[in-house]
Amino acid sequence: MSLSPAIAPILLLFLSNVFMTFAWYGHLKFPHAPLGLVILASWAIALVEYCLAVPANRIGHRAWSAAELKTMQEVITLIVFSGFAVLYLGERLTWNHALGFALIGCGAAVIFLKPLGS
Repeated sequence: MSLSPAIAPILLLFLSNVFMTFAWYGHLKFPHAPLGLVILASWAIALVEYCLAVPANRIGHRAWSAAELKTMQEVITLIVFSGFAVLYLGERLTWNHALGFALIGCGAAVIFLKPLGS
């Protein structure tokens, strides 16, 4: 089963962002781990992230502009990170996080609007 170039990047970017979030923030649960080991582990995890993100953008560019793909990735990052912060790190999201994310979401929505005068 082949997914359309409009849908495939969304799924691949969600998966890549799970790996990216663990690469960048997963080590925070292990503050006493040696930094060199943390960096090497993060690079290994990030390699998987790149193996998903690069095809997502290549496939997605058939249906989306580069700006739309980047915006999509940023919104997906916030969604994945929010779940990660709560479920993995045990942090609490507050009203100011929700408001800030909502404002970013509004800005992201502008990217997908039809350009004025078109």
